[in-house]
Amino acid sequence: ITPDEARVEEFGLKKMWKSPNGTIRNILGGVIFREPIVISNIPRLVPGWTKPIVVGRHAFGDQYRATDLVVPGEGTLTLTFTPKDGAEPIELNVFDFPGGGVAMAMYNLDESIRDFARASMRYGLLRNYPVYLSTKNTIMKAYDGRFKDLFQEVFDTEFKAEFDKAGLTYEHRLIDDMVASALKWEGGYVWACKNYDGDVQSDTVAQGFGSLGLMTSVLMAPDGKTVEAEAAHGTVTRHYRQHQQGKPTSTNPIASIYAWTQGLSYRGQFDNTPEVVKFAQTLERVCVQTVEEGKMTKDLALLVSPDQPYLTTQEFLAAIDENLQKAMASA
Repeated sequence: ITPDEARVEEFGLKKMWKSPNGTIRNILGGVIFREPIVISNIPRLVPGWTKPIVVGRHAFGDQYRATDLVVPGEGTLTLTFTPKDGAEPIELNVFDFPGGGVAMAMYNLDESIRDFARASMRYGLLRNYPVYLSTKNTIMKAYDGRFKDLFQEVFDTEFKAEFDKAGLTYEHRLIDDMVASALKWEGGYVWACKNYDGDVQSDTVAQGFGSLGLMTSVLMAPDGKTVEAEAAHGTVTRHYRQHQQGKPTSTNPIASIYAWTQGLSYRGQFDNTPEVVKFAQTLERVCVQTVEEGKMTKDLALLVSPDQPYLTTQEFLAAIDENLQKAMASA
């Protein structure tokens, strides 16, 4: 929970702490991959999306670490880089302002971009999906060009052989071309996005697939063996308040269940315990099947039609439990 004033009081907190998820993500580094759970009878805004689109967002630098300013009036904006080794500073004349305006300077790091490339390509191999990087390197030749070049370098030196073996591809595309292609394609790929693009496109993809309640989020650290799985949605405070009052709720637990199954699945891969992986995959399959049988919570029912019947949280969990017992017994 990211506390507000009311939560600080409710839980007797020492201070208004920052987002725990954000704190953990900053410590781990790496890339956040958001992936939709595709259920055949839940209508999608983009009906052609029949396979998941996995958006990998580079969670470092660019606009989110930028220095920006309101330019007060006429004058010259320059950008200076001063090398630590005492070499000659590099000075760029950015713009001669005829009057007031705005300006911004932003940055990224080669090492962070390489880690982003590695995490994206490792995830592609794990999911058996091709990988696309989108930039605007035609306009930002040095900045976005660096992303393109470093991704290509990492792919050629570290991943090409494995991708060829798996029959997978890596490709760079212009962001506008990629957005148009994404709407036409059926899905089934990893889309590596720069920080801002990932912020925007992950929400586009979530809405296109129907619901944030059907969105998983996995943070993959560059070492390939540190993973954090979570639901992409918040803590559904409104429903919790109803629950505290003893009222029945119809809260969709699927993304939270998937946070556990994703965690278990990676644990099983790292420990080489296939039965753990199999259990996680079975539970995920059961969640989808239960909804496809017409048993669902209110948020999904409203996507189907205004008169689609729905179950309470407990009834839905009981239906999943029953189907899981059956699936495990027949496995």
